[in-house]
Amino acid sequence: MSEHFSSQSPKTELKIAIVGDIHEQWDATGDRQALELLEVDCVLFVGDFGNEAIEIVENAAALPFPKAAIFGNHDAWYTASDWGRKKSPYDHALEDRVQVQFDLLGNAHVGYGCLDLPSLNISVIGSRPFSWGGGKWKNKKFLSERFGVNNFDESLKLMMRRVESAQCDNVIFLGHNGPTGLGTAPEDMCGRDWDPLGGDFGDPDFEQAITATKELGKNISFVTFGHMHYTLRHRKDRLRTRIKHQDQILYVNAAQVPRLKNYPNGDRHHAFTVVTLNDGQPQKSELVWVNPIQNTQECQTLWDCHQLEFASS
Repeated sequence: MSEHFSSQSPKTELKIAIVGDIHEQWDATGDRQALELLEVDCVLFVGDFGNEAIEIVENAAALPFPKAAIFGNHDAWYTASDWGRKKSPYDHALEDRVQVQFDLLGNAHVGYGCLDLPSLNISVIGSRPFSWGGGKWKNKKFLSERFGVNNFDESLKLMMRRVESAQCDNVIFLGHNGPTGLGTAPEDMCGRDWDPLGGDFGDPDFEQAITATKELGKNISFVTFGHMHYTLRHRKDRLRTRIKHQDQILYVNAAQVPRLKNYPNGDRHHAFTVVTLNDGQPQKSELVWVNPIQNTQECQTLWDCHQLEFASS
């Protein structure tokens, strides 16, 4: 999948906005205005629009920017498991809301896929969609029927076929949950914060795909995901690690939840994680709160390539 190739040279300086787990925290007009104010070149969605929230997916698909998205576990909340189907508010014999979401996003959905954006010289590769995280293969029937994958090995092979098909020089990995290998403490990027002893709750097939992509010699501009919210269950005095530079790769957790802040004066602030690239290399990552009503931005630098320290809270 790709946009039309152009004879013009691709842009070298890019601003990419990442929308964290929405969970129905979306304002179609305000979020579009916020993205226009940010003057972004591309928008990435890490999934969990809501519990099969078709209207929000439709709004995201209508944004007039290059975009890529992956679905999260909530995006098949009433479909992927027997437990979810029992709680479903609609009749699955009459509706397939997961398929409706696929149809709305079209090529912009990159779960197990690749979207080439030649004008930006980036290919967005999606990891396993609808991930719950962890080392257990969940929702076997659902993943088999929808994607023909039955285990982590088959999942890895499908991801690598997409990597090998990428046409651009630079790769961005987009996942719902992050990969294993980013730490085992409860506060780590994919750490089990519901367990005081912690543990790595990343996706093992995702980590293997990143490693295999590096071995192919492809440049990974950065890896981004959500799912593991910044706020921690076992303690309230700190936040989850949001960014990490490891083995020359920048990992970005964009799960700011909730992502909208409402104020008594009627203002609303919209959260985005913004990554700036130059020639495919990350320069800066920021958490940006945009107030489209007042035309203002509040930026917190999470990482800067000219600094040695990375913000974790």
